[in-house]
Formats: sequence, C-alpha cells, structure tokens
Amino acid sequence: MITTTMKNKVLGMALAGGLVSFAANAADTIRIPVNAWTGQNISAQITGELLEELGYEVEYVTAGAVPQISAMAQGTLHLQPEKWDNNVGNIYDKALNDGDIKLVDLLGLEPQEGWMYPPYMEEQCPGLPDYEALYDCAQIFGTASTFPKGRLITYPADWGTRSKTLVDVLDLPFQPVAGGSEGAMVAELKSALSAEQPILIMFWLPHWIHAEHEFRFVQFDGNTKDCPPLEEQSRGNACGFTQAKVHKMVSGDFAQKWPDAQVLIENLHLTNEEQNKMILEIDQEGAELEDVVAVWMEKNEKTWNAWIEEARAAD
Repeated sequence: MITTTMKNKVLGMALAGGLVSFAANAADTIRIPVNAWTGQNISAQITGELLEELGYEVEYVTAGAVPQISAMAQGTLHLQPEKWDNNVGNIYDKALNDGDIKLVDLLGLEPQEGWMYPPYMEEQCPGLPDYEALYDCAQIFGTASTFPKGRLITYPADWGTRSKTLVDVLDLPFQPVAGGSEGAMVAELKSALSAEQPILIMFWLPHWIHAEHEFRFVQFDGNTKDCPPLEEQSRGNACGFTQAKVHKMVSGDFAQKWPDAQVLIENLHLTNEEQNKMILEIDQEGAELEDVVAVWMEKNEKTWNAWIEEARAAD
C-alpha cells in the first residue's frame, strides 16, 4: 500500500522488470525500493524519514522483490531495509558473492509461517502444538466436504503448494484446501473465531491480525535452521517449513559512498509487534502510511536520535 504523499516521492517509472528511467539526481539522493506489501512500505518510509533527518534526499521506487536485486547490483537502487531471503531470485547469490550487494545484519522482524490455530483448539485437540496430535484429532477439523479428513486451509494456489507437500510426506489425515486470497483466508479466521469453531490454516507473521488476536503455530521435530527439503521429511523427522530471515540490504558501494548512512542502517531496528500494530492501523483502520510513521517517529525519537548521533560521529 503506497499512500498519496508517498506516491509523490516515487520516481516516475516503476521498476517491474529491470529498467528504470531516472532524472538527474544529486549525489546525496538515496533510492529505496518499495515492494507490494504494507509491512515493507512501513520499513521503507521509516528508513527514508531517518535518512532525511541525517540530511539526505530520498526517492522511493516501486520494485518487485526479485527485480530489485538486479537494480541494487547495478547501483540504480541503494537500500532495501526489509529483504526477505525466501524471495530473492537466481541473481541473488551471484550478486552477493561478487559484492554487488551486501547484507547489513537483521532488521529485527522475526517472521514465522506455518500451520496456525486459535488457542482454544488446544482443548479440543489435546497434544497441540505438537503436530503428532493432528493424527488423532483430524476429524475435529473436518467439514462435510473433507470428513473423515481434517480441513487445512492453505495459501492461494498461485502462492505454491508447500502445505500439500508436507501433508503428503507426513501422511497426515488432512485435505488441503487452497484459500482464494489473503482476504478470504482472513475472513475464514474471523468467522471461526467468532463462533470458536475449529480451524487450521497456513499463515504468517508479521500481519495485522496478530495485533487483534492470539494465535499459535503447530510445532514440528527439531529446529528449522537446518531443515531439509519438504520432500525429504517424514513422520518423526519433520521440521516443517524453513523460516525466512529479514535482512537490511545495500548496494555494493553504499558504505563507501555514505558511511554515516551505513551506520544509521546498521542501527535500524523494527519488531513484529511494532509492524503488526502499524499494519493494522493502515490496512484495517484506514490510517495514512505517513501519519502512522509520524507517530512511530514521535514515540521513538529518543531511540532514533541516538542512531543519528552515532551516524554523524562516524562521518
């Protein structure tokens, strides 16, 4: 979601496949890609506001999550404050190994995606959050169209079929049913919550719904850091879905060009709780992105002032 004020700062031609038309810019203009989800827009806008406090001009460029890698490697984009490592494309490893892009540690978000359920399901399905409990209580999650199997709401079909793969390799008595869209999945959640009905759904955080309701995730064997591919997992040796990491990423020469901005970005930190709340305000309560970010800036002035002072000292 890009609001009117932010649109006025976005360059004239969006980055969709690789080429961007840039006007002549001062050397101290830093270009930040803007992706297609509200959380990243928040991270981008906060970063831009902080860079402006440091004295830089900022331009926002609408960019796909994969094409932005090429643009950053070429130096036409400079800074991505929220880079998810599960959506990077084939060019990413080479650009990173060649030094054309560089990672600047983690942003602070702790992404999680997996099979999610409301806390009241632990009474109806004893043994949760352990996935082994699902073998014994699958029928509780069943519907007229899936019984005796349980119903598992999965991502929309064009988001991939990871849940179906995991159900198959674990031989779980569940029928995956693709959600029509994010909105449809949220509607399913709200409907189940209102009547405390059984629901098991593939979902993720950060997301605004976690600012309104508590949910829990099914737990698998072991940790997800060294998780083998889903196809190689089995009952008793299943760690589920590998969890993404969210780094800050800069173009290869960013630190040389703007050493003070580099220090600022190293200090930049956002949490799930902060982002969940801001996404809720924008996506559900109709607040403008800039207004929400302005409130964050006001509440956290002492924190980011320290970041700015350290950055100026480095320069």
